[in-house]
Amino acid sequence: MRQRFFVILSAFVFAILYIYTAIGVFITLILAFMHLKRPIHIISRIWAKSVFIIIGKKFRLTGKENIRKDSKYLLVANHASLFDIVAIMSVYPGISWFGHERLLKVPLFGKLLKMNGYIAFREPNYRNTKAMIKQLVMRSKDQTVAIFPEGTRTLDGRINEFYRGFIYLIRNSEIDILPVTLNGFYDLKPKNRSYINFDAELEIIVHKPIKREDLICKTDIQIVETVKDIIISEYREYNESASFQTA
Repeated sequence: MRQRFFVILSAFVFAILYIYTAIGVFITLILAFMHLKRPIHIISRIWAKSVFIIIGKKFRLTGKENIRKDSKYLLVANHASLFDIVAIMSVYPGISWFGHERLLKVPLFGKLLKMNGYIAFREPNYRNTKAMIKQLVMRSKDQTVAIFPEGTRTLDGRINEFYRGFIYLIRNSEIDILPVTLNGFYDLKPKNRSYINFDAELEIIVHKPIKREDLICKTDIQIVETVKDIIISEYREYNESASFQTA
């Protein structure tokens, strides 16, 4: 019965979000035409925060003090839901994203991403890879770049294996890593479920930055393990599973 209620309520909420996002995109287009970059970031953050108000959810934020306003990072997070991007945008405005090209095809949302400096991942041939790395390095000089190293959203709640793409940016730029753990977003709205679970408990944990000099001497596999272990250390799904197996 509760699930049926969530299905009906989700349809209503998604309709509101679509209209609200359309208004946000329209305002952002005007600002982009006027070359007003900072107001675009402000509007995007207001939109992102409002999304969670519309769905009636709050999230707990831990470690906000680990984000220094005068620093630029490569933000690395686990990926479980389309709401992951919205959550991070509400906490960290003015961030640039690197991810699958298909997200740009999502109606309205893709347009909003593009106007916020989204860098699309394309077919990994030599020419495309070289162009993407160049874009990432140039962008990281001006703003924090965010990436989901799993490549796609988890289908079972567990964190997938990390691709090594983000390591290119570490080795080719002077940037520290900012690990972020997202909890509860798989429960909220996973890729393989159509409705929102309004009972989900959401949490964002911002870990202490990892200095580039502490990683650069490591192998690719060691870098991946270091970053992934930090994210998993506070991942609720993993820890609850481990506790259950121990018991």
